Amino acid sequence: MAQQSIPRFSLEGVSDAEISHHPFTTEDGLSLSLTRFRRAQCADPVLLVHGLTSASDIFIMPEHRNLTSYLLDHGFSDVWALDSRMSNRFPYNTEPGRHSLDDLARFDYPAALAELRRHTGLRAVHVIAHCLGSVAFSMSLAGGAIAGIRSFVANSAALTPRLTTWPRWKLQYGPELLEHAIGLSVLDPRARTGRPFTAGWALSRLISLAHQECDNAACHMISFMWGSGWPALYSHEKLDPVTHDRIADLLGPSGLGYLRHVRKMVQAGHAVKYDPRDPRHASLPDDYLTDAVQIDTPILFLAGDQNHVFGDSNVICHRELSRNAPDRHELAVLPGYGHLDPIIGKDADREVFPRVLDFLRRRAVAA
Repeated sequence: MAQQSIPRFSLEGVSDAEISHHPFTTEDGLSLSLTRFRRAQCADPVLLVHGLTSASDIFIMPEHRNLTSYLLDHGFSDVWALDSRMSNRFPYNTEPGRHSLDDLARFDYPAALAELRRHTGLRAVHVIAHCLGSVAFSMSLAGGAIAGIRSFVANSAALTPRLTTWPRWKLQYGPELLEHAIGLSVLDPRARTGRPFTAGWALSRLISLAHQECDNAACHMISFMWGSGWPALYSHEKLDPVTHDRIADLLGPSGLGYLRHVRKMVQAGHAVKYDPRDPRHASLPDDYLTDAVQIDTPILFLAGDQNHVFGDSNVICHRELSRNAPDRHELAVLPGYGHLDPIIGKDADREVFPRVLDFLRRRAVAA
């Protein structure tokens, strides 16, 4: 692996912008944060939402033209990047307890939008979300926990998360096997760098035996954690080599709680509440897809045709939501792209971001 060339949590990827940090507290007592990148007053602020174990960093990468800089350069001059409770900038992913996507839908996104609106004075917000951040934001939207979303771009999955065969098998049996048979409650891409002969170290070495496509043990572990493929979340050809070398900075450790919620959704065929008896989520629906008919926000579903994590989940979700609103939502199938490379790919600024920009411009306040 190459020597570390980009500091972790670097802001070097966004130039010529006023950068400010905005911590806020959720109703259930977690401290989260927003980072604002502002060049000029704008009637169309954009909120960027990461997925599980990633962070705002996937939107501000210095090694290639990132999504934040792309938006700033094309007239969306007030961009906000969220670090939710799923962010690897916080310790919450690895703490014991029952974590669910209902927590984000009920607490994180309403609080983040309130903080953003407190500073901008604007209600209408565009949102671009990835992975389980996209699933949870869709749940928040369908459950009526948030409003005033002018447009929403959902990458990889939304209200109908589906898995291919091997990831589905891992999700069905993996959490219990890892916890009770191996003694692991947290999966960490950096496990190979830990103490030799521990459970995490041994699992990492075993996984690498099945992954000869590169010499990056973190890349191997990430494929085991989240999908099926060599590698699973992206293709090596789509990444800058610097991105591949620092993939463990971009995708951190995670406990198994969220996986259990995803498992329940996959079994149901769509987004459902993890525990209908939990009083903290009483205001949310038990079945999010049933309530999705009330979504009046236009959604662009991004679907890589080589997605080895959520497969054709967004193709299905676009079809389901279009039954009741045939002209409201759009689908963009991305040739050669997978799960994460539509966001972190070295050529995404030429092959993916223009499609997102076109969608945002057609739904901007000034349009």
